[in-house]
Amino acid sequence: MAMPKSFSDAYKAAGVDVTAGYESVELIRKDVKRTEIPGVLGSIGGFGGLFAPDMTGMEKPVLISGTDGVGTKLKIAMLMDKHDTIGIDCVAMCVNDVVCAGAKPLFFLDYIACGKNHPQMIASIVRGIADGCVESGCALIGGETAEHPGMMPENEYDVAGFTVGIVDEKKILDVKNARAGDVIIGLPSSGVHSNGFSLVRKVFHITDEKSLLAYRDELGGKNLGETLLTPTKLYVRPILNLLKEVDVKSIAHITGGGFYENMPRSYGENLDAEIVKGSWDVQPIFQLIQKVGKISEHDMYNTFNMGIGMSVIVRPEDVDRALDNLKKSGVDARVIGKLVPGSHTVQFREA
Repeated sequence: MAMPKSFSDAYKAAGVDVTAGYESVELIRKDVKRTEIPGVLGSIGGFGGLFAPDMTGMEKPVLISGTDGVGTKLKIAMLMDKHDTIGIDCVAMCVNDVVCAGAKPLFFLDYIACGKNHPQMIASIVRGIADGCVESGCALIGGETAEHPGMMPENEYDVAGFTVGIVDEKKILDVKNARAGDVIIGLPSSGVHSNGFSLVRKVFHITDEKSLLAYRDELGGKNLGETLLTPTKLYVRPILNLLKEVDVKSIAHITGGGFYENMPRSYGENLDAEIVKGSWDVQPIFQLIQKVGKISEHDMYNTFNMGIGMSVIVRPEDVDRALDNLKKSGVDARVIGKLVPGSHTVQFREA
């Protein structure tokens, strides 16, 4: 589709260049195209994204939606002038949520607000969004880029996303199915993911690019900025593969609020999660945050994922099969605890 012949000198003088928006659309078109899956109707450029879901074999299809943003991790991307992975975070924060109900993500939409539309920067952001969609098996069917002159600095932006997934009603995961004695399997995170960055920035006094170049020795050769920009891990494909073979009782996405806030969302009020410390590898970045910031262990587990990005609850007899299945998907999952009678909280004990 040719670029529209639309231009407004008055609007440009006010800080909004509509031609930059058209250029952005042309730059992202090829990335949007590679996310297409069966069900996508039409292409970007219309007033709405069209998708025809395949509901073959489902008795009562249920749509499950999720929306989220990336938060102040964006500050790190801006300071590093690296924008090609932040979109993966945006996708992950949404699709990792809906898969917790057992749903397969169908499509994704993004919203990018910026002080000034720099087409190449916008294209880099959307390239990351497309990467996340491809890895998750969902389609990027639309989005919006909005210039906010006078409201946001020219080189700053915010990114949010929205996804819709589908699941047969009888297969929706229900926390009521979890019971005492069930085993908790942890899926490793790729690092800090996209939560707790206001605390991270305070701990390391991150105000410019120079403040992100330190700590290579402590972080295995990567500097602080590179480590923090590691994209949020996408769990959709491994979890969907697991659900095909194992009777999973419930799932928790360990995001903002860490263990204490998210894990109880996967079991009833009469249960506790008993977590065994040392049963998984905690990445050096968390140890560094705690040391530099002098942060208590409780606050670390109440803010960050601490190396576990998702937890899965299964019956004891299904543990080995679940671990083998996840291993086939390339996930080095670990048994990290079990459910015990309690009052809907999280307990930690030594190995």
